[in-house]
Amino acid sequence: MNTMNPTNRENPAHLKFIVGIEPPSDRTEPALWFVFRGREILLKVKKNPAAIPKLRDFGELGLSAVREQYLGTLEGAHCYSMELEEGAEAPEGMEFLDLRRAHAEMGEGCFALANEAVQIMEWDRTNQFCSRCGTGTLPMPGERGKKCPNCGELFYPRISPAVIVLIKKGREILLARSPNFPPGLYGLVAGFVEPGESAEAAVVREVREEVGVEVRNISYFGTQAWPFPNSLMIGFTAEYESGKIRPDGVEIEEAGWFSAEELPVLPGKISISRKLIDHFLKEMRPEEE
Repeated sequence: MNTMNPTNRENPAHLKFIVGIEPPSDRTEPALWFVFRGREILLKVKKNPAAIPKLRDFGELGLSAVREQYLGTLEGAHCYSMELEEGAEAPEGMEFLDLRRAHAEMGEGCFALANEAVQIMEWDRTNQFCSRCGTGTLPMPGERGKKCPNCGELFYPRISPAVIVLIKKGREILLARSPNFPPGLYGLVAGFVEPGESAEAAVVREVREEVGVEVRNISYFGTQAWPFPNSLMIGFTAEYESGKIRPDGVEIEEAGWFSAEELPVLPGKISISRKLIDHFLKEMRPEEE
């Protein structure tokens, strides 16, 4: 829960981000604007990497906002998320990019903040009314939350825990294709944690359901916030125990064992999926370090 006390947080690019709830009373310096049309983000695409607009006033873009949320400061610059109407057009020199494409275009630190911005924007948009009694909700002073003035129900940003696992068998790893992946791309088995389930139990269940094998020696690797749609990805490694790969045909259309020397197209380097794979590759190719 965010309170009125600022929270310092290092993002993956080692930039200091301070979470904020209450926006400044005046805007005297340029701010960073994370602008969304649905789940598409507005970027200056001619830069490398693509850049978030930095302006003194949002009105300079010539766009009309539906809702605005204050995020905090990045290296002293105020940050806002902004929700636009569906038909909004990108200003000259900018483009609306789907978040998955933007993920490949942006730097890691910038994407981490875009991740936070879109989730706060979605939370604000989907909690305008109380789901219990239908009354309009009100912001909670000093917190990232909303409260129903009629029944007192509280609404905080939703985070959905999900697991992702790299399965090792000797010098090979199990890689799988979702029907939603771009052509040729393979990744790791992943899925949401169910109610009453531990993350480790979710690893065993998801692997069994999606590719039909059993795993052992499950070890924690790390986490990553992921805005598809509002996940906290919990990364693990595991060892193959038994079973023949049998893709479920729904979540996974194809899967197989791959060595470090013969890998298919892999996820982008920002993702925890790629970080897990790169960790495995360093173990297999220590001479390249």
